[in-house]
Amino acid sequence: MPESPGGGDAGAPPQTTETENRKTDQTAADPPVLSKNARKKLAKQQWFEAKKAEKKAAAKEQKRRDVERKRKEWEESLAGVSEEEKAKLIESRRNLRKERMEKRSQEKEDKRERLTVAREKGQNVVVDLQFSHLMNPNEIHSLVQQIMYCYAVNGRCASPAHLWLTGCEGEMDSGLKRIPGFDKWIIEKENRSYIEALSDRKEDLVYLTADSETVLEELDLNKVYVIGGLVDRNRWKGITLKKAEEQGIPTAKLPIGNFMKMSSSQVLTVNQVVEILLKYLETRDWRTSFFAVIPQRKRCQSDSEGNAEDTVEGEEEREQNDDITANKKICAEEVPSNC
Repeated sequence: MPESPGGGDAGAPPQTTETENRKTDQTAADPPVLSKNARKKLAKQQWFEAKKAEKKAAAKEQKRRDVERKRKEWEESLAGVSEEEKAKLIESRRNLRKERMEKRSQEKEDKRERLTVAREKGQNVVVDLQFSHLMNPNEIHSLVQQIMYCYAVNGRCASPAHLWLTGCEGEMDSGLKRIPGFDKWIIEKENRSYIEALSDRKEDLVYLTADSETVLEELDLNKVYVIGGLVDRNRWKGITLKKAEEQGIPTAKLPIGNFMKMSSSQVLTVNQVVEILLKYLETRDWRTSFFAVIPQRKRCQSDSEGNAEDTVEGEEEREQNDDITANKKICAEEVPSNC
């Protein structure tokens, strides 16, 4: 009986040569070929990261120079005075530092008190974080920064809302826990979905989505407003509306179209939506809230020109609100480890 090819059993796999093995290993090690658009996105992301690192290094260097300059100025001020005057200057500096620390401590205590009152009596606002599986690591990081900014802005409000983070799992949960002092935030942090966490208040839930047909006329203190925590670059249009409809939850959209024309879609970042709600709670005026938060680059030219007086004051701050990375320092100051 003739042998099968290769000298082995008929059912055995064919032998591969060492050369073929090397080719296979090389093919497996080769990175996947990127499309033209993917290469552009990668290059843009690498440029952004390089600029970010450059700005961070420049800010660090500037801070070092400022510290050194102040130290030299202080030493020079002491060098030209008598021992008695030197003692007075040192004592004055100690008292000033003590006053600053006491003021900062009082501000933190006032903030804790406001947020504690909001937990009992404030407007409930939920950020739905059950979309992390639809985002890449950069988008998850961006959302974490937005949430950090939301908490900072809310803490500065005279009448803050009570924030909920639901569906905190996986990479999103890990990202949030890396924020300094996150475990001390005065909010509700739930691994469960908002449906489970607020099962006794399902009839009060309202999902805010730009795709809704219902326009939100005013905020109701008895309602719980849900915001979709998703940074999707328009990949998942309509996903929050579909989710709410499947769960039988009413939806609504902010009345942006009643007061301004957007240059593109009415989709805003999570922190922008939260800040608009907070501004409305303060002013009870949608128009004021929209023009205070939505940046000019997202509005049509006619709206920007026609409301110049409304947008001049604080424009620099509003532009910074849209760049969460640029606001990292602000957020860090608002959420220290002992907050």
